[in-house]
Amino acid sequence: MGGLRFANLTPDMAAQCAELEHLAFPNTDPAYLFTEEDVSVYAETFAEGFFVCLDGERVVGQAAGIFRDFDFSMTQHTLLEMAGPHQCGNHDSEGEWYYGTDIVVHPDYRRRGIGGRFYDLRKDLVRTRRKRGIVGGSHMQGYARHRSSLTPDAYLAKVVAGELYDPTVTFQIQHGFSVRGLLANYVVDDDTGGWNALIVWENPDR
Repeated sequence: MGGLRFANLTPDMAAQCAELEHLAFPNTDPAYLFTEEDVSVYAETFAEGFFVCLDGERVVGQAAGIFRDFDFSMTQHTLLEMAGPHQCGNHDSEGEWYYGTDIVVHPDYRRRGIGGRFYDLRKDLVRTRRKRGIVGGSHMQGYARHRSSLTPDAYLAKVVAGELYDPTVTFQIQHGFSVRGLLANYVVDDDTGGWNALIVWENPDR
């Protein structure tokens, strides 16, 4: 990763982060994507939980999240319900879990280890702050190619079994996450129908 560096969010990065978000998810309802104002509020609310990858001064990747509690007896939720206003309004410094609200790498910088480094940084934060682990909704990117032949449940089962490869879910499984179910209408997305996988990584030090 020569020339790339990782840092926490600062307010001056807001415009670039919002632009990257919309570039990466062109088929997602913009209401579910960061605006410049959202990122600015995030910088004030919980910059420690928002990691960026920089090439010089250019933002080429970002991974955001908040601390909050999570009820595993009632797992169904949408991204906005969980994250709150500006996708960070529900941040609670005393919350038991790091909830991942966003992760994206610029298309020109993929397959360079940036995503894996983001997960390492998130895990380091969870360990340092002695939280229970990481929770999030995983964008089932590959489901768009199988919607006509597989239900979301069947598709996800095949991904978990290793029979199908999903660029996002498979990557997360390889980084120690387990799949705990499906999230319906997690976001409004034309490609996936809004289906996401519920993923969890538990802090082994807790």
